[in-house]
Amino acid sequence: MFSVAPETKKAGPVVAPPVSKREEKLRKKLGKDYVGQSPYRVSRAFREGDRYTKLSAVIFGLGNFVHKQFLKGAVLLGMEVAFIVFMVSTGASYIAALPGLGDAEQKKVLVDGYWEYQQGDSSVLILLYGVSTVALCLLFIMLWVVNVRSAFKAQLDVARYGRAASTKDDMRALLDEKAHQLLMFLPTLGILTFTVLPLIFMISMAFTNYDHKHLVLFDWVGLNSFGAVFSNAGGTVNLRIFISVLAWTLVWAFFATFLNFFAGLFMAMLINRKTTRGKGFWRAAFSMSIAVPQFVSLLVMNTMLQPQGAINRLLMDWGWIDQALPFFTDATWARVTVIVVNLWVGIPYTIMQITGILQNIPEDQYEAARLDGANSWQIFRKITMPYIIFVLTPYLITTFTGNVNNFNVIYLLSGGAPTPVGDSAGKTDLLITWLYKLTVDKNDYNLGAVIGILTFVVLAVVSLITYRNSGSYKNEEAFR
Repeated sequence: MFSVAPETKKAGPVVAPPVSKREEKLRKKLGKDYVGQSPYRVSRAFREGDRYTKLSAVIFGLGNFVHKQFLKGAVLLGMEVAFIVFMVSTGASYIAALPGLGDAEQKKVLVDGYWEYQQGDSSVLILLYGVSTVALCLLFIMLWVVNVRSAFKAQLDVARYGRAASTKDDMRALLDEKAHQLLMFLPTLGILTFTVLPLIFMISMAFTNYDHKHLVLFDWVGLNSFGAVFSNAGGTVNLRIFISVLAWTLVWAFFATFLNFFAGLFMAMLINRKTTRGKGFWRAAFSMSIAVPQFVSLLVMNTMLQPQGAINRLLMDWGWIDQALPFFTDATWARVTVIVVNLWVGIPYTIMQITGILQNIPEDQYEAARLDGANSWQIFRKITMPYIIFVLTPYLITTFTGNVNNFNVIYLLSGGAPTPVGDSAGKTDLLITWLYKLTVDKNDYNLGAVIGILTFVVLAVVSLITYRNSGSYKNEEAFR
């Protein structure tokens, strides 16, 4: 808070409205994590605010100007004017075109004896600009809330301290008690711009017929794209293919996550043993695979595992096999192959993670267990494993999510092969690689958007249920 004269400091604090029953329940449930409602709420501003505070809902920054916060008032008023100018000039037209997504086709017109093409509407641009404008309107509503609360706060500060906060006071607060808001502003803006807005755009696309037949002009079709994915009518996309790809995606993510985890745990514990010599050498050896670009390793492995690749040739030359092993031509072989190769790629990362955790487990816990007569298996089961699981649960959830979306390993290693005739997805395709093929290869962006939404739903449900039932969530304070 800004500095004030000694006599004004005797004024009482801002009196907050009575706490509701709902807030009382939240306070009991969340404990010290509970954050009470702000005393500068919009509803309270309209009930208790003066006329300048209420007029600030129409003229941004008016309350700040009246209470001599000229810079803040000018910024808020400038943002309101900029928004109004944008909406009047182009924003309103973007929103107006959003329901129809355009209908003007490209035309060829004869001008002065020469044929010229007149550009028609582009539904993609109309959808993009429309969604962006709607998002900007939502941000403007948030700005409106900030503006009203700022005017009301200035009014209360004048009543308590005789003056509102100056620009220096606001800057000092941003660098002190409100530093978290300053530090989180740019990351939040980046998330909204590069994550949330594209996500909304993709979700919108799922309700259109934006496919290879409608690349320039398309229309809203409601849930037709979802119906195509969940139908049994045949075609390149149907319920049978979706269930097959979803089942394999979850199986892949499970084995890719937990095989890497347990194999990496075993190797890390083996290297961390007191009797193991050359610990630095072994850790460096496993780290070498991390230093090599993953796409190079996967493309090399793809070449080596082909029917005429180095591995099949070597095995046939040794007389161990009579014909090439079907690494990527048989569904079972292909799925086992990508899981095994992923072990080679992922185990070094797990070793690095678990090595650091093992070195931070208090040694006195091991000594106490040995004095109580515990053997190695009991020590591992009662001390080492619970500690590792507690610390690594968020990491395992993140790894599972990453494996569901592990585009590199599948696309660069197997390319989704083998692919049955007539299907749009191969036997090793994940939801993410299937989405890529539907959009980039087949230009069926609406179906790809549906797959993207369903992938998000699956990941959200699995991650939330798993994390909320883990010890890392239920006992964040300390490991027991």
